[in-house]
Amino acid sequence: MDLRETSVVELAGQVRSGERSARELTEAALAAIAEHDGALHSFIALDGDAALADADVIDARRAAGEHVGPLAGIPIGVKDLEAAKGFTTTYGSFQHLDDPAATEDSALVGRLRDAGCVVLGKTNTPEHGWKAETQSPSFGATFNPWNLDRSPGGSSGGTGAALAAGLIPLATGSDGGGSVRIPAALCGLSGLKPTQGLVPIDARRVPGSGLLGVKAPMARRARDVAFALDVVVGPHPLDPFSVPARDKSFYAPIAGEVAPPAKVIWAPTMGYDVDTEVLQACTAAVRTLESLGTEIIEVDTVFSDDPVLTFLALWTIMRLRAQGDLMGTPDFERIDPGLGEQILYASRLGPAAYADALDRCWAYSAEIADLFAVAPLLLCPTVAGQTPVSGQQGTIEGAESLTWVRFTYPFNLTRYPAGSVNAGFTADGMPVGLQVVGPHHADGEVLRAMVCLEDALGLARVEGWGPF
Repeated sequence: MDLRETSVVELAGQVRSGERSARELTEAALAAIAEHDGALHSFIALDGDAALADADVIDARRAAGEHVGPLAGIPIGVKDLEAAKGFTTTYGSFQHLDDPAATEDSALVGRLRDAGCVVLGKTNTPEHGWKAETQSPSFGATFNPWNLDRSPGGSSGGTGAALAAGLIPLATGSDGGGSVRIPAALCGLSGLKPTQGLVPIDARRVPGSGLLGVKAPMARRARDVAFALDVVVGPHPLDPFSVPARDKSFYAPIAGEVAPPAKVIWAPTMGYDVDTEVLQACTAAVRTLESLGTEIIEVDTVFSDDPVLTFLALWTIMRLRAQGDLMGTPDFERIDPGLGEQILYASRLGPAAYADALDRCWAYSAEIADLFAVAPLLLCPTVAGQTPVSGQQGTIEGAESLTWVRFTYPFNLTRYPAGSVNAGFTADGMPVGLQVVGPHHADGEVLRAMVCLEDALGLARVEGWGPF
């Protein structure tokens, strides 16, 4: 069984109907992991016996006529920044390798499990999810299934690689600055950073990225993301910023054919440098949308200045809060060097830096709101550069650039929903992502545009999965 060939919606329906069993799906995922994950290194922990036992319970309940949930039998991975019962949450950090196993699931994992999912294990992430590359001193690097010399992006890169390779059909991710959308773009997936608060962050431990962070289900295609989103949204008593429950489905309006958006804002560069091949692929996708009748309103810039310093202030101060006590100790040298530099950077900021950065979030949000007064969606490349070689930065016109991921973090600052959909490929066969951004709580409209693009471009059927 190739888990890439059938949607999550179809697989779960087959389990509910008895056409397939939950054990069959779980065995297929475990077999794919055994065959391919030695090369990918997408999982850092696995418990096949427990997963098969859980699958057998689902099959027994179905045989007894019980309701087994909309995601019955779907095997999943859990990004190692959140809790899954029976597994240690290491955060990719030496500080947590010996922590006890979790005794309960996070809200996201628990809701997926209650809907019928089978948890296989934990997927790799950089230390505390700090970068757009999935590599940590504790667990090493994850590689991109399209080309094993390349990175799957980060920080949900373990999840992204596992989905793209067909090891699992569904998994969890999180996004504090692009960590769902970047792996989605680099691995040829559709990924969504929902409006903050839609999926609760029920941490008894303060969230690592503070108000920037969002959790989300991840899948290969947008309809499956929407289907899973329906079962995980809603308030939680441990998330003071979670939003009220919705009274309508994300999936139902996009289950069939969808109409293209009437008009969109297209910001091909947002005023920054973009690699030519990336821009060509995204432009071609936008022109396909135009051919369907969408009015394209092109703009040169989006923000009055690059929000990078605002993002760095918020992100690094949160890391200083979490690990600053290690400064001046031998353990500080054990932190991933790049993360350590960010903590040192935050230590030099003044006491008002966090408040000033929050003020800037309001200003950037207002600039986007002005665009949404013209058209209800904003399109731009997901990343500015081509897929990096593992351990390096992405490239713009052949040169490594620290700015290759500058298009994602502004929408964590402004809290707008933002997705990435596969727009095409570079000459060397690596996927390119097109980002779709909508107003607050317009997640359904973002998903609708993503589905429209998927259907129009037909890239879900493209062959060429590297060694897989």
